[in-house]
Amino acid sequence: MIIHLSNTITNANAQALAEELDALLISKPEHHVLVTSHTMHTVPAELSGMVLEAWDMPTDMQLSSRLYQPHTHRVMIGDTYIGGDGQNQLMIAGPCAVESREQIEQSCQMLQGLGIRVLRAGCYKPRTSPYTFRGMGEDGLMLLAEMRDKYGVLIATEMRDATHADKVVEYADIVQVGAKAMYDHGLLTAAGQCGKPVILKRGFSSTLQELVHAADFVMSCGNEQVILCERGIRSFETQTRFTLDLCGVSWLKEHCNLPVILDPSHAMGYAYGVADLARACTAMGVDGLLIETHPNPCEAKSDAAQQLSHEQFEAMYKSLGVVAGAVGKRLV
Repeated sequence: MIIHLSNTITNANAQALAEELDALLISKPEHHVLVTSHTMHTVPAELSGMVLEAWDMPTDMQLSSRLYQPHTHRVMIGDTYIGGDGQNQLMIAGPCAVESREQIEQSCQMLQGLGIRVLRAGCYKPRTSPYTFRGMGEDGLMLLAEMRDKYGVLIATEMRDATHADKVVEYADIVQVGAKAMYDHGLLTAAGQCGKPVILKRGFSSTLQELVHAADFVMSCGNEQVILCERGIRSFETQTRFTLDLCGVSWLKEHCNLPVILDPSHAMGYAYGVADLARACTAMGVDGLLIETHPNPCEAKSDAAQQLSHEQFEAMYKSLGVVAGAVGKRLV
């Protein structure tokens, strides 16, 4: 249950009520919010006369539910936004990982030429094998910050674990919680306290309910700037890296009040299919795409097979504008 307390309730009284009811307290400028387990179905008698409004929630998908807030959260990305009226589709693009100054500068130049605002590139890579490239770490973050100053791009990069979460929050404009870290409550808490937009990627073996519960963890820490990212789930199919769950995206759009973006690069796993998937995602009217592109994919130190060359990316990007326009979207 979600309960909005009267704006006459003091901080101390709200805290005492939260402790008495074993509820989560979220303090907003306009009022305090109590969130209890979904097993509570009626407003407790001790809150008589103190409640502005209450919602009886059927599951612990609460803060992220359209039953609570029917309209999609508007998440600011620099001077633009996604969510809200649903008109904008954000493009986030760049290499899987920061590898060198030349590589990341070429990427920024390409994005700047197309008018794309957000650069994605990892500095701490959660690799499956311990013997592969795991990122440049803080040196990569400093290089990204330098490119932001030089080219005016916004930086989206990933927190791999709690050892460097503070550093990522310091340097990034958009903080990403990756698929392999979706259950890391330490990272979810850090994301909830960072005060910046957060991309929450769905784990490749996670249900939709588990994804939105993870989003509620972030939101329960006070950060409503959460963006959900579908990036493919593990299925019986072995000819593609993962299976992009477009049915799940439809469910999220219907039931969840957060913007949804898609990552066809990780879902497909091979560059030849990324453009087609990106167009299909755009036709669904999603809020954004996250695409991996590299100046020379065959030399990439991670995810080489799925990264588009800059020439391939530019051709794909030009085609997306037509599809976006057909469903009432504009690329930003």
